[in-house]
Amino acid sequence: MRILVLGGTRFLGHTVAAEAVRRGHEVVCAARGTAGEVPAGARLVKVDRDREDGLAALAGERFDAVVDVATISYEWVRRALDAFGDQVGHWTFVSSISAYANPGLPSTGVGDPLLPPKAVHGTREAMREDPDLYGSVKVASEHAVTAAVGAKALIVRAGLITGPGDEFDRFGYWPQRLVRGGRVLIPDVDHEIQYIDVRDLAAWVVDAAEQGTTGIFDGIGPATPLPALLTAIADTLGANVEFVRVGEEELLERGIAPWAGPRSLPLWLPESHKYMGARDAGPALAAGLTPRSLADAIAGALDHERNLGIDRERKAGLTLEDEAEVVAALRA
Repeated sequence: MRILVLGGTRFLGHTVAAEAVRRGHEVVCAARGTAGEVPAGARLVKVDRDREDGLAALAGERFDAVVDVATISYEWVRRALDAFGDQVGHWTFVSSISAYANPGLPSTGVGDPLLPPKAVHGTREAMREDPDLYGSVKVASEHAVTAAVGAKALIVRAGLITGPGDEFDRFGYWPQRLVRGGRVLIPDVDHEIQYIDVRDLAAWVVDAAEQGTTGIFDGIGPATPLPALLTAIADTLGANVEFVRVGEEELLERGIAPWAGPRSLPLWLPESHKYMGARDAGPALAAGLTPRSLADAIAGALDHERNLGIDRERKAGLTLEDEAEVVAALRA
């Protein structure tokens, strides 16, 4: 097959392109080329998706399948559909579970209410100010995909993606912290959490292009109670740890945030998003998404952490100093 990956220089797009090359497909990556290299064996075509004519460098090219991992812009998605929607036999759009309107309520499946669509070009700054903007742009983009290519579309509402290339430090925080041992601060919560290794999600996306899998799926692994997941990670690593469990209210009072950002405990979901980590993975698993073992996922995340530098400034998590300060205050 001849596959166009809109992206291909970082994380999921790069991993999809690499998997497709590994299987012998001809892969073209369309990107600015500033975020990194495309995988060996793929061809980079430099484009600027911010421009109305930004895909002109691909004029005359034909593809059997397209994979679009566009993150922040409806216009990027629309322009790609205008250029290639009529010709391809399969179109994958990677959306997000952030598209759902009510993450604080139990899920009934992909038919759950979505956020209102916003057909805009977002910025990361704007999305920090309006946490729902990312999901709303994804909803508008999904609508554009289904309107343009209909039954040829696979829409993957991805959840937390981890593994090699992860740029957000959330899942990876825990293996690197637990392997150090000692007293480890964790949230005393009862909610579930889910993740999917980028290599498994990429393999499924390429499978779908090869097999013609279409429809809308939550692209995520099975749900696990967060304390059980942290215990399983520690056990898998053989880590000598003592969990210091602290309730949500006290964590917030001590200036510790849920999910991500400075001075946070990753994978802890606030009450408003309590069920974001409890989506139904069953349909995607039945359609071929195959999560690797926890041990393999941990190994990939920990290797990536070590490559980046364990003691770097993180996008999510606590420094050892911040953690020790809170644990000492609790003991006092």
